[in-house]
Amino acid sequence: MRILTVLRLTLPEEKIKMKKKIFFIHCNELEKLKYEGCPFDTSRAGKTLRILQTTGLFPGPGRELARPEPASRAEVEKFHTIRYLNVLSRAAKGSIDEKCLEMGLGTADCPFFADMYEYPLWAAGASLLAARLITSGRAQTAFNPSGGFHHAFPGRAGGFCYINDIVLACLELAGAGMKVMVIDIDIHHGDAVQAAFYNRDDIMTLSFHESGRILFPGTGFVEELGEGRGRGYAVNVPLPANTYDEAYLRVFETVTGPLMKVYNPDVIVLEIGLDGLAGDPLGHFKLTNNVYADVISFIMKSGKPILATGGGGYNIENTARGWALAWSVFCGEDSKVDSMLGLGGVMLQTAEWQGGLRDRVLVPDEIERKSVDKETKKILAEVKNNIFPIHGI
Repeated sequence: MRILTVLRLTLPEEKIKMKKKIFFIHCNELEKLKYEGCPFDTSRAGKTLRILQTTGLFPGPGRELARPEPASRAEVEKFHTIRYLNVLSRAAKGSIDEKCLEMGLGTADCPFFADMYEYPLWAAGASLLAARLITSGRAQTAFNPSGGFHHAFPGRAGGFCYINDIVLACLELAGAGMKVMVIDIDIHHGDAVQAAFYNRDDIMTLSFHESGRILFPGTGFVEELGEGRGRGYAVNVPLPANTYDEAYLRVFETVTGPLMKVYNPDVIVLEIGLDGLAGDPLGHFKLTNNVYADVISFIMKSGKPILATGGGGYNIENTARGWALAWSVFCGEDSKVDSMLGLGGVMLQTAEWQGGLRDRVLVPDEIERKSVDKETKKILAEVKNNIFPIHGI
């Protein structure tokens, strides 16, 4: 018997364009595994998701939960040294020796605890999944609030960071032929991410942070601008203490707008550390989450895919609420959800805040305003003089 197979040819004009989705990357393991002995709290991502669920921001049309797997040893070895990973995995099992200290382990910032190897592998796997959702064309935005470990070097831990998920995700994106712009709005300079790509022009790093003269890790000055092919592709904007919303947004738009236009990245990796919020115990900015929403809105105007991660943020409730606001902006529903009647503390699962997702507006002290404005004007001039001419701006 002859079997006839009929193939339907699809012409280009007949192709159905699938709308890209927004993914929230999370799983139970990222809540069960814990940090111990330092301010970093792994509960923030789960708290964020529950806020989204109670406020009706998740699930929803075009929004999907994606469950990651832990990054494999082979995947993390694309950035981290075998020697470091061996010491890190042994330390997690209680085998501690002098090698640990030289690798930044066993310090106040990177203490020993049982999940110190397993949790970072899950967080890195989540950012790698986010990268693959973007390279496959499925995602317009992929948000891994459990990621953002920008202080982990190839052979050394630092600043609560053991495995650098941001670098691994960038390598995945660049490996797929994409030009990457990393925008880091954590209050701490993304030193290890900058160092990883300091000689490359296919991955631009742009960091807005509190000055290294004041804050860990003591780097991120305007003069750090890359080397060789990477000269001009490491961009640092160190800001003064007491930086407030209006000043931050003015600086951000002035620097990011022209660079994004001339560099024209294929994808943006956005590290949304919220330790710049007023009252955070580890920083000295006086920002509200409103400015983070404005920053995200500004970036989204480019139309580029966004791989977003978490990062710092040590007031847990404020951080979770801020990330929920960020998600609402990704979904285009930030104004809608905050106008809901009776949102309050019950829906946000906190007794500390009875408003919506957005913070109250903070009006800076006039003396602080003048001081910050003077300093940010000087910093903008330095960035323009050092970086802009390299790119013909």
